[in-house]
Amino acid sequence: MSHQTGIRANEQLAKLFGKAKNGKLRVLKVSIENEQLSCSATADAKKDWERDYDKLLGPLLEENVPCYILYRLDAKIPLGHSWLLISWIPDAASIRQKMVYASTKATLKTEFGSAYITEELHATTLEETTLEGYRKHKRDFAAPAPLTMREEELKELRKTEVHTEISTNTRHQTLGGISCPLTDATVAAVQDLVRGNYDYLQFRIDLEEERIHVAHAAQVELSALPKQVPEDHARYHLFLFRHTHEGDYQESYVFVYSMPGYTCSVRERMMYSSCKAPFLEQLAAMGVDVVKKLEIDNGNELTEAYLLDELHPKKILHRPAFAKPKGPPNRGAKRLTRPSNEDQV
Repeated sequence: MSHQTGIRANEQLAKLFGKAKNGKLRVLKVSIENEQLSCSATADAKKDWERDYDKLLGPLLEENVPCYILYRLDAKIPLGHSWLLISWIPDAASIRQKMVYASTKATLKTEFGSAYITEELHATTLEETTLEGYRKHKRDFAAPAPLTMREEELKELRKTEVHTEISTNTRHQTLGGISCPLTDATVAAVQDLVRGNYDYLQFRIDLEEERIHVAHAAQVELSALPKQVPEDHARYHLFLFRHTHEGDYQESYVFVYSMPGYTCSVRERMMYSSCKAPFLEQLAAMGVDVVKKLEIDNGNELTEAYLLDELHPKKILHRPAFAKPKGPPNRGAKRLTRPSNEDQV
């Protein structure tokens, strides 16, 4: 658990935050001075973010003096532009400076707006703050974590399990799910989806590698969504469904698992079924809030009416009253009270 320092942004910096989020600045350098977050320097956009990166960041960084850098990327999110937060804390900085900057970062993110910050980079050397250093950080972040010896053994065991005969005795093998690692391209595609570059992703499982690949990434109209579903292979689909419900505009991530009947092999059906839950957990960890999970046989089911019914089921406001059946005829009057002991004497 991190402990915050109570250091807050001064009035000038708070105003610059608003200006920056309106797209009027490319770079905002923030330092801690006099127990306050204050602006040390700003820079306007010159070209695209990649060509501006080294030219604008290099002059702002002092070799032994820590600071924060808020750098505007060109990618768009629903709120506006996405931002990269660089925490420049050099190795030569004092222990107190390192502690103060590490403890104040959460406050900076909150006051700027955490939703705008889509990426973070912690740098301790100047090489890490360059464009090449940033790209290396993204590659390292996207790479799957190395497996332990135990995980390697489990992976080999799974390879033998998928070839065994399916029966009531082997059913327990798939209940926990199989976590297939994501390729670098898949991770990058999901991150681009979150940033707003795409609204549709299609994923396939390489049955030999047991890895999840991105098969297609695009901006897809709802009317063209059914055509994206293959008729001969299983697939996972992730679609950002933009719609209006009761007068409110909404954007909802819908996860679709398509399985075209028994035209697929037993192994393919089992792999897609077993990998679905772990894959959804990985998507959630990358910031994809799936509102609805669907399973379909073919793409013709993916109509606007179907998605709306699944996301917003119609409520039955007036249920018919239950008609109590009449009792048998000539039964006589009901006894309302029990006779007392005096009546029985």
